[in-house]
Amino acid sequence: MMNSRIKWLCTTVVMVLVCSLLMISSEGEKADAFTNQVIQHGATGDDVIELQSRLQYIGYYNGKIDGVFGWGTYWALRNFQYEFGLPIDGLAGAETKAKLVKASKYNEQFVKQQINKGNKFSHYGGTDMSKQKGAGGGGKTSQPQKQTPSKPTAANTPNGYSQNDIQILANAVYGEARGEPYEGQVAVAAVILNRIDSPSFPNTAAGVIFEPGAFTAVADGQIYLTPNEKAKEAVLDAINGWDPSSNALYYFNPVTATSDWIWSRPQIKQIGKHIFCK
Repeated sequence: MMNSRIKWLCTTVVMVLVCSLLMISSEGEKADAFTNQVIQHGATGDDVIELQSRLQYIGYYNGKIDGVFGWGTYWALRNFQYEFGLPIDGLAGAETKAKLVKASKYNEQFVKQQINKGNKFSHYGGTDMSKQKGAGGGGKTSQPQKQTPSKPTAANTPNGYSQNDIQILANAVYGEARGEPYEGQVAVAAVILNRIDSPSFPNTAAGVIFEPGAFTAVADGQIYLTPNEKAKEAVLDAINGWDPSSNALYYFNPVTATSDWIWSRPQIKQIGKHIFCK
């Protein structure tokens, strides 16, 4: 009888210890995980640091990990959502965070140590942490230099494009592709940007769009219609690197196109009603 009680007591103690260890382990895992808030543009703090770190770990974010949810973080998150089949809204809600946690790693202690040391590392992930260094490496500690604050813009437009550029690009996308799927609208915007980067075309948005004979929307006046928000979002997605056209310089509607020249261009793909070509 006494032996049975001792066995029961020992079993109970072991079970309590096991449960305690499991709880501690679970809490340890949660320590490096997001809180329940929906993280969005303008947010600051630990959740944003983790968001930036995880996005950087898998190659979507290459900016400074600073805990400030700016446009760079926003577009990195949207690109992640697109690639992982999530709703593309730029919001880090429960589903997005869960997918990101599964796809990445986050060492909170290491990241915050680098931030506290003033290190500006922009490649968290893919490199042994012992080899990751801040700007200037691991030599003598230099005095932080004063930085000239960047000039604010009215709409925080990315990559050097002015608000006027965004507007005229949105007008062009709306005039040319408002009935197309969203991917097709981004592709039209990307074609314009590809032309800006090409030595064969003008090097400004307005120059490309208003080049004689370049776009039907200019010829028939639809360029002056008021674009909707979807057209503006398509422009911003293209500016921030999404190019569904695969570097196309031209596109056309095969139903209405009569030019032998445009039909002679090497075709890349069709999105919606438009064929994109080189």
